Amino acid sequence: MSSIWDNCLTKLENEIPGSDFSTWIRPLQAIESNGQLKLLAPNRFVLDWVKQHYFAKIEESIHEFSNGKLDLNLEIGSKKSTTPAAINSVKPVEIKKTSPNFLNKAFTFENFVEGKSNQLARAASIQVSENIGKAYNPLLIYGSSGLGKTHIMHAIGNAVFQKNPSATIVYLHSEKFVQDMVRALQQNSINSFKEYYRGIDVLLIDDIQFFAGKERSQEEFFHTFNTLLEKKHQIVLTCDKYPKEIIGLEDRLKSRFGCGLPVSIEPPDMETRAAILMKKAAQVNVDLPQEVAFFIAKKIPFNVRDLEGALRRVIANAQFTGREITTEFTKEALHDLISLKDKLVNIDNIQKTVAEYFKI
Repeated sequence: MSSIWDNCLTKLENEIPGSDFSTWIRPLQAIESNGQLKLLAPNRFVLDWVKQHYFAKIEESIHEFSNGKLDLNLEIGSKKSTTPAAINSVKPVEIKKTSPNFLNKAFTFENFVEGKSNQLARAASIQVSENIGKAYNPLLIYGSSGLGKTHIMHAIGNAVFQKNPSATIVYLHSEKFVQDMVRALQQNSINSFKEYYRGIDVLLIDDIQFFAGKERSQEEFFHTFNTLLEKKHQIVLTCDKYPKEIIGLEDRLKSRFGCGLPVSIEPPDMETRAAILMKKAAQVNVDLPQEVAFFIAKKIPFNVRDLEGALRRVIANAQFTGREITTEFTKEALHDLISLKDKLVNIDNIQKTVAEYFKI
């Protein structure tokens, strides 16, 4: 009755946040036998966390889909290590392999708009996705917020999964690594924590600047990093600046982070910004005139995230009012945003900022 656990997974996936579901629920393997649904956790760390936080929710789902006929049992193990089933026993439940749900499937290389500002980062990322653990390890992508670093990181994960669905791919923010380590220390399960993170095939970790000042986390990540490199498992990192500029980050980590290939992403030029807007509009079946795309690109010159936010506002206003998207309409829809940008970027403010910085 594989449908019982499949149904439970579907329900739990809708109730548990994506990264938590992928970290704690997806690794569980299910075997049904003698009125029990036995869930096998890969290690003590996962087992203890699931028992403490999700046991009741999982048990409720199992009772619902089995009409109360199955009880839940949790233990450490895997299907590979279990004793072969007797002839009359029920066939183990198989979990269908799906894309890791902490990866955003919308973030691919195909819909990432390439320009001079991100050309090297995109090319290196494609090479990494095609040769995990062999080309550019670690790959470090750095640059200001909102320029597409996270998009590229998800694109790597999605490309690897398409080529190798059996690979263990984990995307997380560095804060999640710190939180998991703290939990492991609290639960006296640090060895299971190490086993989990050091067994990952492709580790995609965002915003490593968050490690600054956290000595124990840096210590643990240093050893995790070294273990993964020794195993030739792939590591991809993002940061808002070059690691050597991060205050509070240990020198040995700065050195490790730069030992592969560091590539920067710069703010996109006018043409690239306009191309991004037109591609985003096309993805939601909106015909965005080129002159409107260039108008928005000119008024919002730096951050891709701000560009997309402005586009969403224009599209929403057009849908609500039923009006055609023109340059004049766009000026109206973005009047407050444009006014703020113009106010922030003017000669007086530039002179004032420079004077304050140089104390003149």
